[in-house]
Amino acid sequence: MIRKIIHIDEDKCTGCGLCAEACHEGAIEMVDGKAKLVRENFCDGFGDCLPACPAGAITFEEREAPEYDEAAVKKAKEEKKMEMKHEHRPGCPGSALMQFKHEDDASPAAARAVSRLAQWPCQIKLVPTQAPFFDGAKLLIAADCTAYAYANMHEDFMRGKVTVIGCPKLDAVDYAEKLTAIIRDNDIKSVTIVRMEVPCCGGLQRAAESALKASGKFIPWQVVTISRDGRILD
Repeated sequence: MIRKIIHIDEDKCTGCGLCAEACHEGAIEMVDGKAKLVRENFCDGFGDCLPACPAGAITFEEREAPEYDEAAVKKAKEEKKMEMKHEHRPGCPGSALMQFKHEDDASPAAARAVSRLAQWPCQIKLVPTQAPFFDGAKLLIAADCTAYAYANMHEDFMRGKVTVIGCPKLDAVDYAEKLTAIIRDNDIKSVTIVRMEVPCCGGLQRAAESALKASGKFIPWQVVTISRDGRILD
């Protein structure tokens, strides 16, 4: 059948892997350092991968292609969810999934601050929508600047949580869809949103609130605002 489907320009592709993460259907994979449309029947033609590509390597085209197979996509998602307990989707080496366990140390040598980051990656744009570290997690959605403005960010907010960070002004994207998938498709126990007092951080808060509503779940959530001089305002 003739239908709308994506086209990936290999010459423009930088191999960042963001399109593969953005493709909720699993139609795109990284092959030899380049993004490939490996399952045409998994591509729904909506183009969620287009805004994720920083190189502009993805476009739409009308051509002969197999019909979108929703049942096959659903089955593959379930299988992928099981596989991700043991491995991660290939892509940019810097985006490889990692989970950390920080042991509390009461010795004098441990007086220095300890990182409470529980996983990698942590950028909203890079983190996958499904990963083992999301199972049963308390989710912290934080603006980039909060860790610099608020001195005790790790202990007061990040400890015991899975942290994802972003800046809607710098990324120039709406995080709502990505956050919706994370909350909807994982066993998230609670959501804490930590933002700066500046207006642009409202975009992060709105995206998180929209995601909570769109997920169809009723889970505890709160918003904490940090002042530019490092105080908690509410």
